[in-house]
Amino acid sequence: MTTGFRTLDTAELKSKRVLLRVDLNVPMEGGRVTDATRIERVVPTIEEIADKGGKVIILAHFGRPKGQRDPAQSLKPVAEALASILGRKVAFADDCIGEAAKTAVDAMKDGDFLVLENTRFHKGEEKNDPAFVGELAKLGDLWVNDAFSAAHRAHASTEGLGHKLPAYAGRTMEAELDALSKALEQPKRPVIAIVGGAKVSTKLDLLENLIAKVQSLVIGGAMANTFLHAQGIAVGKSLVEPDLADTARRILEKAGAAGCTIILPEDAMVAPKLEAGAPAQACAVDAVPDEMMILDVGDKTLARVNAAIDAAATLVWNGPLGAFEIPPFDKATMAAARHAAERTRAGRLISVAGGGDTVAALNAAGVAEAFTYVSTAGGAFLEWMEGKVLPGVEVLRVK
Repeated sequence: MTTGFRTLDTAELKSKRVLLRVDLNVPMEGGRVTDATRIERVVPTIEEIADKGGKVIILAHFGRPKGQRDPAQSLKPVAEALASILGRKVAFADDCIGEAAKTAVDAMKDGDFLVLENTRFHKGEEKNDPAFVGELAKLGDLWVNDAFSAAHRAHASTEGLGHKLPAYAGRTMEAELDALSKALEQPKRPVIAIVGGAKVSTKLDLLENLIAKVQSLVIGGAMANTFLHAQGIAVGKSLVEPDLADTARRILEKAGAAGCTIILPEDAMVAPKLEAGAPAQACAVDAVPDEMMILDVGDKTLARVNAAIDAAATLVWNGPLGAFEIPPFDKATMAAARHAAERTRAGRLISVAGGGDTVAALNAAGVAEAFTYVSTAGGAFLEWMEGKVLPGVEVLRVK
């Protein structure tokens, strides 16, 4: 598994108060959890600590209460959902520091579970305030970080505690770091990356980092239009960022110098507007009618993408190839996802994907389970892919 990080394999857990940072920022409606995926992901870590005789003290944030108490953003209903998933009793403390928290922790026996109230009810959490870190640290003997999705933020419970207490990666964090290092740190080559999305501006750092690390890079989604425009191709009414034309040309030049093949659309599915049932037609990208917009890549491009996937040993995917939420503009994204899944099932491809739209697209294609790893971490996944240092990960490194 992951090298270079302290994991639960080396942690002494018996009779220890274990402060476990997890991501419980789940969707709620009417005071009930509507999607428990994030809770389910951390259950193995929670159960392992309890089974080894540790006292599981759960730290998490919920929503954005901005350092104020807000009953609507309490973790109490989430603690109830966790109890029903575990099938065990889970205690709840009305605060994450102070008397209420201390009393609840003191009442714990080995193997017990306790959820502390939303860390973001205190301003010190997001400020990573040493005094607040100190108050949290009083409640535990060691700290386990299992919230990769919050690891790009240097907050008290996601990073600060790692400097006060012995620090370890939980099993979810470990799996994420393992998958990401297989994708970009020590990948099986050749590596192909698929990057899509609406705007080049939001993915500049990502593209710059990837061209130095991958052998081929597919650029899809509306961001591809800016690259076509930069090469003097008229793209009709398609979404374009004309002010980024120079940047796009620079990226293409850099990719050439780095020996990275950039795959841009050769043909496209176009329509007068983005809506279900809009009259769609196929055309070459240099023959897009003035009144049309590019909404998906065409069959020729899809064949080229699939051939590039066949030639690769590792695939990193962030962002759809077209406006996949609205058929028929989901065709290329679905087909490429199924093709990558097939290669992965056959043992010929390591496939790592992440980002909200990407996860939604893989779920829609019914292939998320077939990928080697699908990250639900959003911002943290993107920052890792951009080559940035994640504070909540760095603090877990074996020094």
